[in-house]
Amino acid sequence: MRTPSTEKRLMNYALLFKKQIIIGLICVLFAVSLELTGPFIAKRLIDEHIVGIENQWYEVNEKSDHTVSYNGALYVRSDRLENLDKQVLAEATILQAGRDYYFISEKVPISGSRSVNEGIMTIKSSNGEISVQAVKLKLEELYRFFAPEQRAIYWLLAIYAGLLIFAALFKYIHTFVLQKTSNRIIRQMRDDLFAHLQRLPISYFVDQPAGKVVARVTNDTEAIRELYVKVLTTFVTSSFYMAGIYTALFLLDIRLALFCLLLLPVIWLWMKAYKHWGGRYNKVVRAAVSDMNGNINESIQGMSIIQAFRQEQQVSTDFEQLNEKHFVFQRKLVRLSALTSFNLVNVLRNLAFVAFIWYFGSGSIGTEGLVTAGVLYAFVDYLNRLFQPVTDLVNQLPQLEQARVSAGRVFELLDEKGEKVNGEKLPRYQGHIKFEDVSFAYDDKDYILKNLNFEVKAGETAAFVGHTGSGKSSIMNLLFRFYDPQKGKIKIDDASISNLSRQQVRSHMGIVLQDPFIFSGTILSNVTMNDSNISREKAIEALKAVGADRFIEKLPETYDSPLKEKGSSLSMGERQLISFARALAFNPAILILDEATANIDTETEQLIQKALEVLKKGRTTLVIAHRLSTIQQADQIMVLDHGTMIEKGNHSDLMQLKGKYHQMYQLQQGAVKQTAV
Repeated sequence: MRTPSTEKRLMNYALLFKKQIIIGLICVLFAVSLELTGPFIAKRLIDEHIVGIENQWYEVNEKSDHTVSYNGALYVRSDRLENLDKQVLAEATILQAGRDYYFISEKVPISGSRSVNEGIMTIKSSNGEISVQAVKLKLEELYRFFAPEQRAIYWLLAIYAGLLIFAALFKYIHTFVLQKTSNRIIRQMRDDLFAHLQRLPISYFVDQPAGKVVARVTNDTEAIRELYVKVLTTFVTSSFYMAGIYTALFLLDIRLALFCLLLLPVIWLWMKAYKHWGGRYNKVVRAAVSDMNGNINESIQGMSIIQAFRQEQQVSTDFEQLNEKHFVFQRKLVRLSALTSFNLVNVLRNLAFVAFIWYFGSGSIGTEGLVTAGVLYAFVDYLNRLFQPVTDLVNQLPQLEQARVSAGRVFELLDEKGEKVNGEKLPRYQGHIKFEDVSFAYDDKDYILKNLNFEVKAGETAAFVGHTGSGKSSIMNLLFRFYDPQKGKIKIDDASISNLSRQQVRSHMGIVLQDPFIFSGTILSNVTMNDSNISREKAIEALKAVGADRFIEKLPETYDSPLKEKGSSLSMGERQLISFARALAFNPAILILDEATANIDTETEQLIQKALEVLKKGRTTLVIAHRLSTIQQADQIMVLDHGTMIEKGNHSDLMQLKGKYHQMYQLQQGAVKQTAV
């Protein structure tokens, strides 16, 4: 089945909140429509109410809202006159020449070029040249001819202001809704991503540095958030603006609007080119950021080793190489944007204005005067408005490509094969474990375990010993279903664990590691793991049962004492006791102790051994041990060598056998005696 494109998957996430997005888009549509009405209102205000007095005027005998008193007579503008045949007494014309207005007591052409010399106005038009007597209007007289238009001007200005206020309100709603929705989309994406991480096999985390995984969950999703918050909003708003502006341009002048359409293929070609080059650069940049996160995480985790072996300079050099790679490709992105985005829009704007000036200058302005001042104003206004969304679109291309690349990395992680989480409860195990001819390899080639067979009955304690790499920990990994064997079967209570989900298999198991992991929080939260099924009383009881109360009750806040990450304020033995209490509180049917006493000093070991006896009671226990002195009471001890079982029995049987176990025990006892001496 073909994997959907990154863009389609981003759209699918957006469609999860399509109702909110539709509301936001409707608000954008209203805001754009209201804003783009402005130039048309301005055109009408200019043509009809400001320069509209330059027109034919008629003398009438009835006073009305549109009549003007001049030289003892009443005049009304031709486009304001009703019942023309009954009211007209005489005709007149008002024309502008230079910066002054002139009253002419007869009807003359309004179009054409004008000049005034000693009270005589000469008008040149396509129909010829005429000269008429013209009287210059004084300021107070001119104001009278404007007075009837004041009310309409105020109304239009009020409507214009009202439209802008409503447009601002709709823009606020759309911005709020879309940004809120964008945050919800990213929250959903991060939840899906983190939930998917829980379903991934352990092998994925072995192969991937923690910093790289963290970068995808945080940095990459944040880049995608910018896509929904800024880029999507900008593209939608700009598209609506451009559609509205083109509609207005077609209403004003079809030919110039058609010329302005050439802008669209230019933008499309530029976006394709930027996607090609910007996408390549952004892939390297995002990968470099991920590598740097991994490097930083590793350096912080191993800072004590780095400083102890004086490797600060080498570590800094490694980081500088990654940082330099990031810097070089980030600079390429900046150069790509700087050479094109700003310059591209400026060039297009200048070309459009050259065409505008040429078109109106050569074809419309002249003796015929076919274009009004209002139309000119509207065109200039719309052209200026047209290039603002273009600028916004082009400026968002870098962010778009960064988000697209980040989304690809996020979806790549989501496409990693995982397993469905099945938390359906199972009855508590009896704890009978059986390995039947089990073979396992981490890479499907070099087998770590080879035809392994053993059985541990319910309630028994079984220990596994052997050299490093003999397969001890691999047995535990298989039992926990961190991995599955290539051959053979693993059964618990005669049921194959491959028929159960990984969560069900682990539901009645507990583990204590050689280096116990302590989470940030309190002592109690590290025992309960914030599981509502484990009460405070049960957690305290578990801590007391393993003897941890001896040091906890000396702390100022006792069981509620805060712990730092990894429990650095506690000793190794104290951390181990807390991990024992954690296992005891969850009451597992099967308990795995993975070298739980390897790093404990001899004095603390006695306390740990007592805790272990409490912990092992009533459950099947599997122990991986280096210290053979700690497993002498085990029901059976299995000796591994290169993935095969070479000896099996209890301590007494194996000592009498005088094989590998006997040799290992004697060596350790000799080392202990030598240390004691």
